[in-house]
Amino acid sequence: MTLRTLLLLASVAACATVADLDAQTPPDPPAAALSAAPTDAAAIERPSFPQFLDTVRGEALARGIKASTVDAAFTELEPLPVVVERDRTQAEFKLDLDAYIKRRLTPHLMRDTRRQLAQHHDLLAKIADQYGVPATTIVAVWALESNLGRFTGVRPTVAALATLAWDGRRPFFRSELLDALTIIDRGDIEPEHLRGSWAGAMGQVQFMPSSYLKYAQDFDGDGRKDIWTSSPDVFASIANYLKENGWTSGQPWGREATVTAAAQDAVMLGAPLRTEGCRAERDMTVPLSLSQWQDLGVRGLHGRALPKAELNASLVTAGTRRFLVYPNYGAILRYNCANAYALTVGVLADRLAASHTHH
Repeated sequence: MTLRTLLLLASVAACATVADLDAQTPPDPPAAALSAAPTDAAAIERPSFPQFLDTVRGEALARGIKASTVDAAFTELEPLPVVVERDRTQAEFKLDLDAYIKRRLTPHLMRDTRRQLAQHHDLLAKIADQYGVPATTIVAVWALESNLGRFTGVRPTVAALATLAWDGRRPFFRSELLDALTIIDRGDIEPEHLRGSWAGAMGQVQFMPSSYLKYAQDFDGDGRKDIWTSSPDVFASIANYLKENGWTSGQPWGREATVTAAAQDAVMLGAPLRTEGCRAERDMTVPLSLSQWQDLGVRGLHGRALPKAELNASLVTAGTRRFLVYPNYGAILRYNCANAYALTVGVLADRLAASHTHH
């Protein structure tokens, strides 16, 4: 079964692919492009943009956000046609894992990621110790989300979220807009500096505003949770996100596996696909113990026996490759629910750990 990677660019976990594309986007189309957008029920019934902002303003004030914050954020605010265009023409990339890894883990990125891991060694060691997430995993997420902080997005977050919320196709964006106003109101960042992907993902960690409010950390102790420019806050926020979404200290994320032709039928009968969760989770089998996988004929790379650890694992098929993934893999999927993304984080983390060991 070929892994069909669905990277929905308006997903909650808009990742570095989004920021990367944003950085290479041609100039925004003129405002008249909005009128050419496909009409649907939401578009026909929706209020004017100023009317919409008035209703959001009322909700923000009811939340306790200061009027001055809302006024500053909404002054001269206009919808962004490019955001509507992107939302309605979501790109779908169908790449097998090897193609995806080759595209994302370029020699240039690998070299720079190793350098950053070495440069921030002491800081990352402190954060890894406090949150229980390995430095290599933290840096791997950072590399994929924003190309090590290089591509954080150029769209004004309030305008992008206001456009998506006004467009009305997904109520999710209205609450994200209110959360963005909350972030500004708390003084973590000035409105003019609040920029990110066209879908609203922010900073070097590419958090949506709701994720920021739940998981962002002030590790440098300056009173602000700065995921835009503070390396301590960036790394600690990634680690905290993974920890709070189920990462267990001391456990691996998964391992590459081998399923022989003789074992194929036994695996299909003994380990059906999951029926719940996001698309990536439904492309994974139900979890079984490693001893059960061993009995079904699944082995490690090069036919090695599986470890005797007391861990449950699901099997993921990625093109011609197979992986047994442990509960920690689920924490990576919470960041971005695409198996190509999560497997690439794991593969990158393992490569970093191997090169670090050799040095």
